[in-house]
Amino acid sequence: MITITLRCPYCQSERLVKYGMTPNGKQRYRCQDCGRQHRDHPGSNAYSEAARALILRAYEERSSLRGLSRTFGVSRNTVSAWLKKSPAVAPPGNDASTRPSPGGLGSG
Repeated sequence: MITITLRCPYCQSERLVKYGMTPNGKQRYRCQDCGRQHRDHPGSNAYSEAARALILRAYEERSSLRGLSRTFGVSRNTVSAWLKKSPAVAPPGNDASTRPSPGGLGSG
C-alpha cells in the first residue's frame, strides 16, 4: 500500500483538508495552519506555444490586432506584447515599407 502525503505549498504543513471542487472538477484543499487554499495539480493560465505561434502567424498574414482579438479571444495588449518580444515579427508601426521616403513625394 502506497501512502501519499500532501503538503501545503505555502507553509509545508501536512494538515490539509478537502475543501470542495473547482468549477473544472479538480479537488481543492485548505491548509489548517495557514488557511490558504490550493489545488493538487494546478495548471498554467498562459497560452500554449502552439496557440501563440498560430496567432503570430495570423498577424504575419496581415490580420489586424483587433481582428486577432475577435477571432482568437486574445487581448490586443497581449498580442502587442508578444510582437515586441518576437524577433521574427515586427511590431505595428515599425514597417519600413509604410514610411515616407526622405525626399518627400518619391524618387524622381
